[in-house]
Amino acid sequence: MKVVLLKDVKGTGKKGEIKEVSDGFAKNFLLKNGSAKIADNSAISENSSKKSATDYHKEMEKEAAKKLAAEIQGKSMILKIKCGENGKTFGSVTAKEISDELAKQGITLDKRKIDLKEPIKTIGSHQVIVKVYPEISAKLKVQIVGE
Repeated sequence: MKVVLLKDVKGTGKKGEIKEVSDGFAKNFLLKNGSAKIADNSAISENSSKKSATDYHKEMEKEAAKKLAAEIQGKSMILKIKCGENGKTFGSVTAKEISDELAKQGITLDKRKIDLKEPIKTIGSHQVIVKVYPEISAKLKVQIVGE
């Protein structure tokens, strides 16, 4: 029996796929739990239109991410941090502070997209990688100065 999966089913397939499964599995598990529906002509055409709409929206997100990455690429910012007389810093610069500074410059970006292995604790120039989309990233220059 051919079915269109409405949810991800472990061992069978992902949401939106059309699969050939045994009649008993389809009737007793997939259809009963609402994980699939029978693949007739209307279900197949509805599934293909949903898939094309999803692909279109993903492509639009990717284009927006490319624009954002181009805007961030090569941008630099100066952040101030308290430090002692000998140059030792008090505290550190985190992804949240970098995100807040970008927001002041008009770029809205979630702090989780800023790839810092650990907070910046030294004065000087640092390259920070911003992962805008899974395969799209940009480099941001952060200059840390003492107050």
